Amino acid sequence: MNIQDWGLIDYSQGYARQKALVQDVIAGADDHLILCEHPPVLTLGRMTNPDSLLYQRADIEARGVAIVGIDRGGDVTLHAPGQLVVYPIFNLNKRGKNLKVYMEKLEELAVDLLRNFGILAISIPGKRGVFVGKDKIISIGVGVRKWVTYHGLGINVNTDLSLFNLIKPCGLDVRMSSMKKLMGHAVDMQDVKKEIINQFNTRC
Repeated sequence: MNIQDWGLIDYSQGYARQKALVQDVIAGADDHLILCEHPPVLTLGRMTNPDSLLYQRADIEARGVAIVGIDRGGDVTLHAPGQLVVYPIFNLNKRGKNLKVYMEKLEELAVDLLRNFGILAISIPGKRGVFVGKDKIISIGVGVRKWVTYHGLGINVNTDLSLFNLIKPCGLDVRMSSMKKLMGHAVDMQDVKKEIINQFNTRC
Protein backbone atom coordinates (compact mmCIF):
# COMPACT_ATOMS: atom_id res chain seq x y z
CA MET A 1 0.00 0.00 0.00
CA ASN A 2 1.45 3.34 -1.10
CA ILE A 3 0.76 6.02 1.54
CA GLN A 4 0.80 9.70 0.54
CA ASP A 5 0.12 12.85 2.57
CA TRP A 6 -1.01 15.67 0.29
CA GLY A 7 -1.39 18.22 3.10
CA LEU A 8 -3.88 21.04 2.44
CA ILE A 9 -4.93 20.72 -1.20
CA ASP A 10 -7.64 22.34 -3.30
CA TYR A 11 -10.53 19.89 -3.67
CA SER A 12 -10.64 19.91 -7.47
CA GLN A 13 -6.88 19.39 -7.68
CA GLY A 14 -7.07 16.51 -5.22
CA TYR A 15 -10.01 15.01 -7.10
CA ALA A 16 -8.04 15.06 -10.35
CA ARG A 17 -5.09 13.38 -8.65
CA GLN A 18 -7.40 10.76 -7.17
CA LYS A 19 -8.82 9.89 -10.57
CA ALA A 20 -5.33 9.57 -12.05
CA LEU A 21 -4.37 7.14 -9.27
CA VAL A 22 -7.56 5.16 -9.85
CA GLN A 23 -6.46 4.63 -13.45
CA ASP A 24 -3.00 3.57 -12.24
CA VAL A 25 -4.49 0.99 -9.85
CA ILE A 26 -6.85 -0.29 -12.56
CA ALA A 27 -3.73 -0.75 -14.71
CA GLY A 28 -2.06 -2.83 -12.00
CA ALA A 29 -0.36 -0.38 -9.62
CA ASP A 30 -0.36 -0.94 -5.86
CA ASP A 31 -3.21 0.29 -3.69
CA HIS A 32 -2.89 3.86 -2.40
CA LEU A 33 -3.93 5.49 0.88
CA ILE A 34 -4.16 9.28 0.57
CA LEU A 35 -4.36 11.66 3.55
CA CYS A 36 -5.17 15.34 3.12
CA GLU A 37 -7.22 18.37 4.13
CA HIS A 38 -9.24 20.68 1.88
CA PRO A 39 -10.13 24.38 1.98
CA PRO A 40 -13.86 24.83 2.73
CA VAL A 41 -15.93 23.03 0.09
CA LEU A 42 -19.32 21.35 -0.24
CA THR A 43 -19.27 18.23 -2.39
CA LEU A 44 -22.57 17.17 -3.92
CA GLY A 45 -22.97 13.43 -4.42
CA ARG A 46 -25.21 11.87 -7.05
CA MET A 47 -28.16 11.66 -4.63
CA THR A 48 -27.98 15.23 -3.28
CA ASN A 49 -31.39 16.67 -2.43
CA PRO A 50 -31.57 20.40 -3.29
CA ASP A 51 -33.14 20.94 0.14
CA SER A 52 -29.89 19.76 1.75
CA LEU A 53 -28.39 23.17 0.98
CA LEU A 54 -29.91 25.48 3.59
CA TYR A 55 -28.80 28.69 1.86
CA GLN A 56 -28.63 29.91 -1.73
CA ARG A 57 -25.49 28.84 -3.57
CA ALA A 58 -24.37 32.45 -4.00
CA ASP A 59 -24.66 33.07 -0.25
CA ILE A 60 -22.65 29.94 0.52
CA GLU A 61 -19.93 30.85 -1.96
CA ALA A 62 -19.84 34.39 -0.53
CA ARG A 63 -18.72 32.82 2.75
CA GLY A 64 -15.69 31.38 0.97
CA VAL A 65 -17.13 27.87 0.64
CA ALA A 66 -16.82 26.28 -2.81
CA ILE A 67 -19.50 23.94 -4.21
CA VAL A 68 -18.48 20.98 -6.38
CA GLY A 69 -20.59 18.20 -7.93
CA ILE A 70 -18.87 14.80 -7.83
CA ASP A 71 -19.45 11.18 -8.82
CA ARG A 72 -19.75 9.45 -5.47
CA GLY A 73 -22.98 8.21 -3.99
CA GLY A 74 -24.76 10.01 -1.19
CA ASP A 75 -25.82 13.57 -0.48
CA VAL A 76 -23.93 16.76 0.37
CA THR A 77 -20.75 16.67 2.49
CA LEU A 78 -18.55 19.43 3.84
CA HIS A 79 -14.75 19.40 3.84
CA ALA A 80 -12.73 22.08 5.62
CA PRO A 81 -9.36 22.56 7.32
CA GLY A 82 -9.15 20.56 10.53
CA GLN A 83 -10.98 17.63 8.94
CA LEU A 84 -8.75 14.71 7.99
CA VAL A 85 -9.83 13.39 4.61
CA VAL A 86 -8.80 9.81 3.82
CA TYR A 87 -8.94 8.45 0.28
CA PRO A 88 -8.33 4.67 0.08
CA ILE A 89 -7.76 3.82 -3.58
CA PHE A 90 -8.08 0.06 -3.27
CA ASN A 91 -8.50 -2.70 -5.82
CA LEU A 92 -11.51 -4.69 -4.66
CA ASN A 93 -10.82 -7.23 -7.40
CA LYS A 94 -8.20 -8.47 -4.91
CA ARG A 95 -10.46 -7.97 -1.88
CA GLY A 96 -13.59 -9.96 -2.68
CA LYS A 97 -15.57 -7.54 -4.89
CA ASN A 98 -18.02 -6.79 -2.08
CA LEU A 99 -18.74 -3.09 -1.67
CA LYS A 100 -21.03 -3.60 1.36
CA VAL A 101 -18.31 -5.48 3.24
CA TYR A 102 -15.76 -2.80 2.29
CA MET A 103 -18.00 0.00 3.60
CA GLU A 104 -18.63 -1.89 6.84
CA LYS A 105 -14.89 -2.37 7.26
CA LEU A 106 -14.34 1.37 6.86
CA GLU A 107 -16.90 2.04 9.59
CA GLU A 108 -15.32 -0.54 11.92
CA LEU A 109 -11.90 0.95 11.29
CA ALA A 110 -13.20 4.45 12.05
CA VAL A 111 -14.85 3.30 15.30
CA ASP A 112 -11.56 1.70 16.40
CA LEU A 113 -9.63 4.85 15.46
CA LEU A 114 -11.78 6.96 17.78
CA ARG A 115 -11.68 4.38 20.56
CA ASN A 116 -7.91 4.78 20.66
CA PHE A 117 -8.46 8.46 21.44
CA GLY A 118 -10.92 7.66 24.22
CA ILE A 119 -14.04 8.36 22.14
CA LEU A 120 -16.81 5.76 22.15
CA ALA A 121 -18.39 5.82 18.68
CA ILE A 122 -20.83 3.56 16.87
CA SER A 123 -22.16 2.82 13.42
CA ILE A 124 -25.95 2.96 13.00
CA PRO A 125 -27.73 0.50 10.67
CA GLY A 126 -29.14 2.31 7.66
CA LYS A 127 -27.06 5.46 8.28
CA ARG A 128 -23.65 5.50 6.64
CA GLY A 129 -20.88 6.99 8.77
CA VAL A 130 -19.84 6.97 12.43
CA PHE A 131 -21.71 8.56 15.33
CA VAL A 132 -21.16 9.53 18.95
CA GLY A 133 -24.60 9.26 20.47
CA LYS A 134 -26.85 10.93 17.89
CA ASP A 135 -24.11 13.25 16.61
CA LYS A 136 -22.14 12.37 13.50
CA ILE A 137 -18.36 12.64 13.64
CA ILE A 138 -17.13 10.76 10.54
CA SER A 139 -18.73 10.83 7.09
CA ILE A 140 -18.12 8.01 4.62
CA GLY A 141 -18.85 8.00 0.90
CA VAL A 142 -17.15 6.06 -1.86
CA GLY A 143 -17.09 5.70 -5.61
CA VAL A 144 -16.00 2.61 -7.51
CA ARG A 145 -14.60 2.27 -11.02
CA LYS A 146 -13.89 -1.25 -12.31
CA TRP A 147 -13.87 -2.35 -8.65
CA VAL A 148 -11.26 0.24 -7.67
CA THR A 149 -12.43 2.52 -4.85
CA TYR A 150 -12.03 6.26 -4.45
CA HIS A 151 -13.42 9.04 -2.25
CA GLY A 152 -13.54 7.84 1.37
CA LEU A 153 -13.74 9.26 4.90
CA GLY A 154 -14.03 12.75 6.38
CA ILE A 155 -12.90 12.67 10.02
CA ASN A 156 -13.79 15.77 12.02
CA VAL A 157 -10.67 16.35 14.08
CA ASN A 158 -10.50 20.12 14.68
CA THR A 159 -13.11 21.12 12.09
CA ASP A 160 -15.03 24.42 12.38
CA LEU A 161 -18.42 22.86 13.10
CA SER A 162 -20.32 26.10 12.39
CA LEU A 163 -19.77 25.48 8.66
CA PHE A 164 -22.12 22.49 8.88
CA ASN A 165 -24.95 24.93 9.56
CA LEU A 166 -24.95 25.61 5.81
CA ILE A 167 -26.28 22.13 5.01
CA LYS A 168 -28.12 19.04 6.09
CA PRO A 169 -25.01 16.83 6.36
CA CYS A 170 -25.44 13.80 4.10
CA GLY A 171 -29.09 14.89 3.76
CA LEU A 172 -29.75 14.07 7.43
CA ASP A 173 -31.22 16.14 10.25
CA VAL A 174 -28.15 15.49 12.35
CA ARG A 175 -25.68 17.52 14.37
CA MET A 176 -22.00 17.14 13.60
CA SER A 177 -19.32 16.69 16.22
CA SER A 178 -15.53 16.61 16.26
CA MET A 179 -12.71 15.07 18.22
CA LYS A 180 -11.82 18.55 19.49
CA LYS A 181 -15.34 19.15 20.80
CA LEU A 182 -15.54 15.77 22.52
CA MET A 183 -12.04 15.84 24.00
CA GLY A 184 -12.17 19.49 25.05
CA HIS A 185 -8.96 20.52 23.29
CA ALA A 186 -7.37 20.66 19.86
CA VAL A 187 -6.05 17.31 18.67
CA ASP A 188 -2.68 16.86 16.98
CA MET A 189 -3.50 15.99 13.36
CA GLN A 190 -0.26 14.04 13.02
CA ASP A 191 -1.35 11.74 15.83
CA VAL A 192 -4.63 11.05 14.02
CA LYS A 193 -2.78 10.41 10.76
CA LYS A 194 -0.45 7.92 12.44
CA GLU A 195 -3.39 6.07 13.97
CA ILE A 196 -5.42 5.91 10.75
CA ILE A 197 -2.39 4.52 8.92
CA ASN A 198 -1.99 1.93 11.67
CA GLN A 199 -5.66 0.97 11.38
CA PHE A 200 -5.41 0.50 7.62
CA ASN A 201 -2.15 -1.46 7.90
CA THR A 202 -3.76 -3.74 10.50
CA ARG A 203 -7.08 -4.32 8.72
CA CYS A 204 -6.33 -3.90 5.03
